[in-house]
Amino acid sequence: MKIRLVQDGVFKLIEDAALTLTPPEYGFYWIDATVEDLAELQPLFGLHDLAVEDCLSEEEQRPKIEFYDTHYFIVINSIRFDDEEIFLRALNIFLGKHYIITLTRQKIHELRSIKPFLWEEEVNAPDHFLYQLIDLVVDNYTAVGDRIEAKIEKLEEDILMHTKKSHLSEIVGLRGEILWLKKVLVPQRDVIATLNKKDLKLISSQWQKYFGDVYENAVKIVDTFDTLRDLMGNLREAYQSSVANRANEIMRIFTALTTIFMPLTFITGVYGMNVENVPFLHDRYGGEIVLGFMTVLGCGMFYLFRKKDWL
Repeated sequence: MKIRLVQDGVFKLIEDAALTLTPPEYGFYWIDATVEDLAELQPLFGLHDLAVEDCLSEEEQRPKIEFYDTHYFIVINSIRFDDEEIFLRALNIFLGKHYIITLTRQKIHELRSIKPFLWEEEVNAPDHFLYQLIDLVVDNYTAVGDRIEAKIEKLEEDILMHTKKSHLSEIVGLRGEILWLKKVLVPQRDVIATLNKKDLKLISSQWQKYFGDVYENAVKIVDTFDTLRDLMGNLREAYQSSVANRANEIMRIFTALTTIFMPLTFITGVYGMNVENVPFLHDRYGGEIVLGFMTVLGCGMFYLFRKKDWL
């Protein structure tokens, strides 16, 4: 657990958690903790039992916001995409009058990358910190959406150029993750809408307006992933069409080859019959003449099919 006194975006480490009970003369406290630290933090700040229970639960938490007398409890999901799988990590936030507590089970990139923003914006209040953090989380969804779109375009190009069986598993897997992600995006958008529109005593009107901009971005992200879901459906149709075209191409080749060999098979069948009056049967060069004729016939048919673009 790290306790920081934040004053105009500048950090000062605090060793004793009990000091955070008293509001600082200037700035606020940012407590970056893990769920194991709740045993110390709950009695210190009077965190609500239901909120603590949600933090300790092993089950996946949907984004939400809950209001208590002295603090708010907010759950949002950070996103990460490694080109193979989408990962969502719950970020639990307790917002107080003079403090903000961030609780996570795993390391979250936004909590590390937010520090320069706090310094640049000279953040001096917990609600301003909350805005910067949620804005950063939402921006990462936009970046992930762009990467998924680029992956879809590359996958489509690969399918059109050379279809593989592995492409279908990639399509099904990615589409499933997009649908799963959609279930998270809608409640997360609603949480941001609440921060923007509801009259909240722990969030000043100045920063509440800024949540409107974050809300617009959240709405765009929901629309983007709706589009990505539709693109995955189109990609699956393209895969099936490519497979069908490939099968048709193979059948066309086999049909053409069968057609070429039909007259050759007929000729060999005739010369394999036990009859005497077959042309060139008893000639000295009869075999060579027949084989030459068969070669010319086969090559002629092959040339004709290539000219007609049947092969």
